[in-house]
Amino acid sequence: MIDMTRYSPFSRLSRDDKPIAIAATFILVILSAGTCYTMLRFGSAPLLTPAYLIQQLQIGSFLGIIAAGMMLVILISQIDLSVPWTLAAGAMTATAVGGQWALPAALGVGLFVGLLNGFGVAYLRIPSMIFTLGVNAVMRGLMVAQTGGFAPQTAATDLMRYIAAERTFGIPHAIFVWLAISIGMVVLLRKTTFGRSIYAIGNKEAAAYLSGVATRRVTILAFVMCSVAASLSGVLLAGYATKAYQGMGDAYVLPAIAAVVIGGTNILGGRGRYLGTVIGVILIVLLNSVLSIMEMPEAGRQIIYGLVIISMLLVYGRGEKVAS
Repeated sequence: MIDMTRYSPFSRLSRDDKPIAIAATFILVILSAGTCYTMLRFGSAPLLTPAYLIQQLQIGSFLGIIAAGMMLVILISQIDLSVPWTLAAGAMTATAVGGQWALPAALGVGLFVGLLNGFGVAYLRIPSMIFTLGVNAVMRGLMVAQTGGFAPQTAATDLMRYIAAERTFGIPHAIFVWLAISIGMVVLLRKTTFGRSIYAIGNKEAAAYLSGVATRRVTILAFVMCSVAASLSGVLLAGYATKAYQGMGDAYVLPAIAAVVIGGTNILGGRGRYLGTVIGVILIVLLNSVLSIMEMPEAGRQIIYGLVIISMLLVYGRGEKVAS
């Protein structure tokens, strides 16, 4: 694919920095376009107010937590399509259990799904796209059977609402959770043997195995962390909405994958920076928000949403996998 940034202002940036810079530029374009629209139509610029930006970060924290886990799986050249109903199952389990066991029960669901996905991919050698899609269908069936096909008749616990919706110094606690996970991701990927193993497997699994990397164990851990992140996000979403509901995770899997790829992580694995994933999440959340403010019909929003993603991928291209 042609690298269209060869003669652009981004030409001097490194392979990893280029997509991050381009995504950040798109964010400025989106904010500028939304501000011009609101100024012309409403005579004000709410998109530039701290309250609006904090609200978007709160909404983005749910997607950001999912994207953090998804990035680990993509870095090892895999994909996890069981995220939607892992998220929903975590939320529905937490509200059903309630009390002090709500959060551990939800994370336990994520742990179980992650172990199942990891075992199927690492030991049974089933393609992750097929296996995780099947697990997603199984989880959906289990949740429908549990609720009889109706919405759960339970509400979020006080702790879930506190973590997801309450604020300290005007900042929602969900943002602090995302921040803590982000710091953990940076340390994990840059400072630990596990992080180096993730990149090594993504570049060439066979070579990583021959060099002494426990490829099966790392693969399972990556899927476990992805599923636990999805179930944790489900708990936060249930706390934010004050209840769990079926299909609550359906709108998150493709944006999570898009955020990771837009941020510069190679969809074939082996290369990517977590900062890019954060920028990708913010871009997607702001894009959806601005399109909603413009009262764009759903069909038009999906078309523009897809075109922006495709355009960004064309702008900075996708190179061959290289060693980290």
